[in-house]
Amino acid sequence: MTLITGNPTTPGASQTGQAPVPLWEQRAQSVVWVGGVPIGGHDVVIVAGPCAVESEEQLLQTAVAAKAAGADLLRGGAFKPRTSPYEFRGLGEAGLRLLAQAGKLTGLPVVTEVMSERQVELVAQYCDMLQIGSRNMSNFSLLEEVGRAGKPVLLKRGMSARIKEWLLAAEYVLAQGCDQLVLCERGIRTYDSEYTRNTLDLNAIAVLKRETHLPVLADPSHATGRSELVAQLGRAALAAGADGLMLEIHPSPSEALCDGRQSLSLGEFEQFMRDLGPLAEVCGRQLHRRAG
Repeated sequence: MTLITGNPTTPGASQTGQAPVPLWEQRAQSVVWVGGVPIGGHDVVIVAGPCAVESEEQLLQTAVAAKAAGADLLRGGAFKPRTSPYEFRGLGEAGLRLLAQAGKLTGLPVVTEVMSERQVELVAQYCDMLQIGSRNMSNFSLLEEVGRAGKPVLLKRGMSARIKEWLLAAEYVLAQGCDQLVLCERGIRTYDSEYTRNTLDLNAIAVLKRETHLPVLADPSHATGRSELVAQLGRAALAAGADGLMLEIHPSPSEALCDGRQSLSLGEFEQFMRDLGPLAEVCGRQLHRRAG
């Protein structure tokens, strides 16, 4: 695989006039460290938390339960891109402060989404990993900015993006000197939206594990849009080679301000984690156990 286009002055580019070698191809499998948690090694990593930070009580209850069940990182949205501008769009910096508080309380590193270039510096002050959501996968200026931020980056696949387009988006981050990048397959739009929100592309997980050195997570919550399908698709993603899962959980999904339909209850998440360990062992791996 070679780049479609390339600037010979950027990292990975050839000075001989030949096609540059993509940065995603240039070395053996990478391990990305996020607050002491390795993503991409032998262990399976679980990222869990609410779609959106709604309140201190909601977030802390979720974070404590996530830690107790075995989650390794805490996710939560302080800034939420929504299809309708009239839906709940997050608490902003107040949400970031709550995430930092929950991370400190539980010892879980925090992953949260940044939506614009002007937010990067602010968000980076509060979190351990910067997330680029599906809607911003092709926001190239934002990709370059997070690549310069000095934080690990989680890059979700665009909802209609081909694998090559996704990898070229990753190249924008890598070319800025960021060597701590994780890809996340979150489902793509296909012809059937009646039964699932999106279609989890297990092909992409297998391809990425063969074609790149980058760690790969899967997000079965967004891929299915239905909580009763999350566990099955999460197990399938692990069997396909994913290095971990990103899951949405909530103390009361029916009352969630964002994506409650696809969120596991705290009890469901606990059961899922109990069931996942044996599958990881069958796949020749194990769930990561964070010290403390």
